[in-house]
Amino acid sequence: MARKIGPKHKLCRTLGVKLCDSFKCPVTKRNYPPGQHGPRKMRTKLSNYGKQQREKQKAKFIYGLLERQFHTTFERARRLPGSTGTNLLVLLEKRLDNVVYRSGLATTKQAARQLVNHGHFAVNGKNLDIPSYTVRVGDTIAVKETKRNSGYWKSVLENTKKTEIPGWLTVDPKALSIRIVSEPKPEELPQNIELSLIVEFYSR
Repeated sequence: MARKIGPKHKLCRTLGVKLCDSFKCPVTKRNYPPGQHGPRKMRTKLSNYGKQQREKQKAKFIYGLLERQFHTTFERARRLPGSTGTNLLVLLEKRLDNVVYRSGLATTKQAARQLVNHGHFAVNGKNLDIPSYTVRVGDTIAVKETKRNSGYWKSVLENTKKTEIPGWLTVDPKALSIRIVSEPKPEELPQNIELSLIVEFYSR
């Protein structure tokens, strides 16, 4: 599966917003664009199209999607009843790799995707290694018995204690399982994405 590679903090600094999962993101200390001119470099004033493009790039980066995947998800959201922008975020949040990350069973979205790809999880008792799989209310995601001897899972209990788990998930750290108890509510969705700009971008 295609994935985004390259500097993970460059876009954070370019946009002046922490988009990655790292606690050591440099934007918290250097909130200015990268380059030799440092803090003296002025941010370019964007056109409406530029703002729309930037917001789309932000969302893609946050969820680790490439253009084709993101556009396909947007088209799914457009066909659903209700707000297209909200539908888009709900679909992105309900991706299997994102659910694993939100539950605290992975420290980053990249790690969550790798765990899913390597076949560590079963959904409703069936092996599943597709990060883009959309979970449903009532689904149970659990680490497979054959994978639980890994040293990684011994440290995951501490990580779940530090993770703020959204209300639409319940996590059983000892059983290494997650249950989808409801649809994500609007207040539980990321608030740092201007959805209207993304909808405008694809509505041109």
